[in-house]
Amino acid sequence: MKKILITVAATLVLASCSRDTLELTNPNKITTDTYWKNEADVKSALAATYGLFKNVDGGYWGVRGVELSNGRGDDFFIRNDVSYLYQLATFTNTPDNAAATNVFNTSYRAIFRANQIMENIDKAGLSDDKKKAYIAEAKFLRGLNYFILVVNFGDVPIRTTVPVEKEEYFVAKSPEADVWAQVVKDFTEAAADLPLVYAAADRGRATKGAALGFLGKAYVYMKDWNNAATTLKQLTTTPFNYHLTTDYGDNFIAAQDNNAESLFEIQVSDVGGTNPWAGENANEALGVTTAQEFAPSEVAGWFEVSPTDKLFNEFQVEKTVANELDPRMYATLFWDYPGAVFYKKPFSAFTLQFSYKSMYKKYQNYLQDNELSGSSGAANYASSINERALRYADVELLLAEALAMQSKTGEAYPFLQDVRSRAKLAALNTALGKDAMMAEIRHQRLLEFAREGQRFYDLKRWGLLQQEMTASDKVGRQYFIAGKHDYFPIPQAEINANPLMVQNDKWK
Repeated sequence: MKKILITVAATLVLASCSRDTLELTNPNKITTDTYWKNEADVKSALAATYGLFKNVDGGYWGVRGVELSNGRGDDFFIRNDVSYLYQLATFTNTPDNAAATNVFNTSYRAIFRANQIMENIDKAGLSDDKKKAYIAEAKFLRGLNYFILVVNFGDVPIRTTVPVEKEEYFVAKSPEADVWAQVVKDFTEAAADLPLVYAAADRGRATKGAALGFLGKAYVYMKDWNNAATTLKQLTTTPFNYHLTTDYGDNFIAAQDNNAESLFEIQVSDVGGTNPWAGENANEALGVTTAQEFAPSEVAGWFEVSPTDKLFNEFQVEKTVANELDPRMYATLFWDYPGAVFYKKPFSAFTLQFSYKSMYKKYQNYLQDNELSGSSGAANYASSINERALRYADVELLLAEALAMQSKTGEAYPFLQDVRSRAKLAALNTALGKDAMMAEIRHQRLLEFAREGQRFYDLKRWGLLQQEMTASDKVGRQYFIAGKHDYFPIPQAEINANPLMVQNDKWK
């Protein structure tokens, strides 16, 4: 009887309440209506978007992203213990490849977050100037993620708004040219409103220089040489003050993070949680484990990768003015040379796991005893070496290329020579023609950016993938198919989930 009375009473209370009274805010649930209240919320959303660049599985400058961007190059080998990495490196991958799928999905997660920021920022009560700057930052992040997508997948869907209705969930692919147009639009608009610099506490956020640098790089990929040169040349004069570091190796150690050569780098640090592989939660360490993945087993590494001998030999094509090896070789590779020391051990302490002659030194914590401790001794394998996403050396060589392709070799000369001079190489003949200058630019880019995710994409835009794969000692080169392997296929999971999606032609 008592139970029946309680039920009746509850019914009467509910009947007497209005709908508005019952629609209470759940304090344990964050929604778009409750989140966007102030500037701190906007900064937090931006931080979450930046953070995806180092996401361990799909961030382009996280572990798997670094392996993906480097793995198909003729200078790089990935061993076969992680099957999907070996498959992409040997051109035996299929549309369900996990590395490509995760990069695709993570890039769209970042685009979704950037779009959310732009659509909700009016709710945060900011001044017009602050709002403009934050929108510019979000556009930079969206543009960079579309850059990642277009160079890897070609035709992809373009999303510039957050879907609301069910029919907006699925989007068809746009032609590659349209994706490049979106990249250009985002970087152009970002550059207009981003600051030149930030205070030290905000170091690592996108600047005007970063936006112009990636805009110029996009123009080079589009072969729009005039706009590329005009854009990149701005970065060589005031108000910008970028320049090459005296020591090339300073670009790849934690002690020299955010130096004068860096236009944009991915901020990582061995702080936060105890697990770099935890994903986005309180357990996630803010460092990356790429160095541990690449390190040899003798120093607690997984020895996942190796440079090819093609790269090893290319470094020795030209000696310095003092008849010594290119100093970039010593900063990039570890091999059997007099006095060679790696992780405080001589070369004799290591066994090369593959048939190649060297190991990667660049981006490794080689001044430590091993990679187990991490830079803070937390025993979590986390590295604090920032990944340099765009360096001034790239700006100079891209600018030299854009000028040379317009037969303006005299204008291109000083930018190419600046990179050579840092490497202590002799002065070039100032009368080089277009073809000779482009051959030298191609050679310098191979040496300058080894292990920086550039080589495969350089060869693709030069139309040299087939030629250079054939002329390499890369494992799996015989499986490369020109046209097909220039891009990854659209992930099978996306094909299955999106009724408007169709596979790339060569992968059908």
